[in-house]
Amino acid sequence: MSFVSTEFIIFALLVIPIFFMLGQKRRWLLLLVASYCFYAFWMPSYLILILFSTLVDYLVALALQHTAAERITRRRALLTCSVLANIGVLFIFKYANLFGQTAEQMAQALGIPLQVGALNVLLPVGISFYTFQSMAYTFDVYRGRLPAERHFGVFATYVAYFPQLVAGPIERATNMLPQFRTKLSFDYDRVVSGLRLAAWGAFKKVVIADRVALYVNEVFDNLESYSGLSLVIAVLFFAFQIYCDFSGYSDIAIGVARVMGFRLMKNFRRPYLATSLRDFWRRWHISLSTWFRDYVYISLGGNRLGFPRQLFNLLLVFVLSGLWHGANWTFMLWGLFHGLVIIAETLFKALFPNAALRNGPGRAFSLIYTFVLVYIGWILFRANDLGEISYILRHLLDFSQGVAELTRPFAAGLLPQRAEFLLSFGLIGLVLAVDIIDERQGILAVFGRLSTLWRWAVYYFLAITIYVSLFYGTTVQEFYYFQF
Repeated sequence: MSFVSTEFIIFALLVIPIFFMLGQKRRWLLLLVASYCFYAFWMPSYLILILFSTLVDYLVALALQHTAAERITRRRALLTCSVLANIGVLFIFKYANLFGQTAEQMAQALGIPLQVGALNVLLPVGISFYTFQSMAYTFDVYRGRLPAERHFGVFATYVAYFPQLVAGPIERATNMLPQFRTKLSFDYDRVVSGLRLAAWGAFKKVVIADRVALYVNEVFDNLESYSGLSLVIAVLFFAFQIYCDFSGYSDIAIGVARVMGFRLMKNFRRPYLATSLRDFWRRWHISLSTWFRDYVYISLGGNRLGFPRQLFNLLLVFVLSGLWHGANWTFMLWGLFHGLVIIAETLFKALFPNAALRNGPGRAFSLIYTFVLVYIGWILFRANDLGEISYILRHLLDFSQGVAELTRPFAAGLLPQRAEFLLSFGLIGLVLAVDIIDERQGILAVFGRLSTLWRWAVYYFLAITIYVSLFYGTTVQEFYYFQF
């Protein structure tokens, strides 16, 4: 059930009013049933996987709670059970075919006959998100950050909470579990704030991301028909497709949760205004980057074991982060690229600790430098294989194609090709303008100073453009991160 669908609107209009009408003690049950129904909309049988992760981590956490801190070996064994169970599920459904095919290719190169059967299973939606969320709870109990949750239903609701179930943010139990026991009442201002954020997220998704996706998909599906500026623009459009699509989902999730009174963590913070790649990862998919920092980087020793080990830990974390995104070596290459650049930035900072690039021309250089590197990374991320990466990099600066061909990928758009082309750049400019205002003054503060007439004009603009895009535009694209 997609957030940008009539089914979800009906679903929310049923669940949220009942939530406020129920007593506090019964709300977890409503949310759990609603969350399972929400997930079952895709494939009911995959509820078994959520229940498996939930049950394993619930029991492991209880066992950790009853195991003395001095019994290190037993506690580590329990934690290992949680990690193996969750990573095992991920491996079987997401990575088994990739590693099997790679093993076959390596064996053939060595002249060794090897046949690995492929698993013909669909990738369960959101599996990378809820397994990581469930594991985070076990790590926190292991480290003594919170006691084990004894109420299985409350814990199951935390794992499956429908607003952020399939594409995050990857929440922490320390933030969410107490909220299921907090008495939440209807608050008009909070509801308006949540709906406003959800509307902005839907606008970014269906009006911007799905529009530029037409161009991106056409070019990447027919790479050999395009070169030069068409490729440059396709990659640029993809940078904003994935940003508006994924941050749009997060905004809707946070907004819907806010309507009910729940606080989800912020997942994006104006990433294309970053001044370094390290800064970019403080702003992009924050729940994932902090997850790897807290549960992988720090567990490996972080920066406590010397500078060379710190650099190795950074590289490994980014390679794993890349592989988390999908069962394709291009994702690992994307993570490796980001890791190597961040190592270079770390070395530069160590050698030149007083280098200041935060103001004036220095800041402008940092912004451009960062976006160029992120742009190159998106080529690795979007391409399907190394051959496509090679083709794009070889033809990116080939400007033999006529300018008239630039708008051709918009042949399937709602508006004439040139209008779609210019509108796409205008919408990208709008997103950047909002981010710049938010960075400098805070967009809510600026919006709050508008007159009632202008605020309602913004609401109507969002509502009308979303409605037209949903029901009269091209086919709505699935949220991009559902494939991860």
